Amino acid sequence: MDKMNTSKNSSCDPILEHHLTSLYFIVLIGGLTGLISILFLLVKMNSRSVTTMAVINLVVVHGLFLLTVPFRLAYLIKGTWTFGLPFCKFVSAMLHIHMYLTFLFYVVILVIRYLIFFKRRDKVEFYRKLHAVAASTAMWLLVIVIVVPLVVSQYGNNEEYNDQHCFRFHKELARDYVQVVNYMIVIIVITIAMILLGFQVFITLSMARKLRHSLLSHQEFWAQLKNLFFIGIILICFLPYQFFRIYYLYVVTHSKNCKVAFYNEIFLSTTAISCYDLLLFVLGGSHWVKQKIIDLWNCLLCY
Repeated sequence: MDKMNTSKNSSCDPILEHHLTSLYFIVLIGGLTGLISILFLLVKMNSRSVTTMAVINLVVVHGLFLLTVPFRLAYLIKGTWTFGLPFCKFVSAMLHIHMYLTFLFYVVILVIRYLIFFKRRDKVEFYRKLHAVAASTAMWLLVIVIVVPLVVSQYGNNEEYNDQHCFRFHKELARDYVQVVNYMIVIIVITIAMILLGFQVFITLSMARKLRHSLLSHQEFWAQLKNLFFIGIILICFLPYQFFRIYYLYVVTHSKNCKVAFYNEIFLSTTAISCYDLLLFVLGGSHWVKQKIIDLWNCLLCY
């Protein structure tokens, strides 16, 4: 009987370390490189700019998440969680919090940039630095007062879990109210992403028609190119997980196929690659990168 249970558990409990250890190492290295690089750039940026404040908040979000990555790596390498179940819940929830807060700040940055484009303004900024600090503080207080207590009170508290095995809280999704909330979040994220993509396609095409061959000589185009970085990260890192989430929620409710939790973990882990956004943001402002893009563009025009 024990052998049958062991066999059953092994078939439902795919080994994650071979798939995830390398990914989280890459995320940790790239994320830390991006954080260090952006700090040098922030010194030169306008501290009253709404975009600058959004980038600063991205630095904070990525920094908090990257602090939890070594614990994930320790678990993946050792195969046993030794830090207690409450901390496991925090580390597990942090990946979700990181994804949605990062998405929120992307939306803020992109909306501000779209307003600048359509209203023909040079920038959107706070009246004083104190206002920028107050806005960020209010946002984080909202997260601390609402999100953190909600996570602590609801995340992984409705079922019994083994404190030596972490990140296995999919049983919670079988509850009706949890299903409804998750479906709503998925629909909202996908809808907002599609709207942002539509705006970006429209802006890019309109600039291409207007500027044509002199496209790369305009500063406005390079600003929109940075938008493509954020849109690209949303499409590559966030949307695959959200689309898979629809299938995952259905399977958790209507099927006993426990292996799907493994695939959900794979999709969820790819959202952590968004930590590379700060590195891409820095490279996007690099003169060397701009020159390489211009050379490539000119080469394509020759043909």
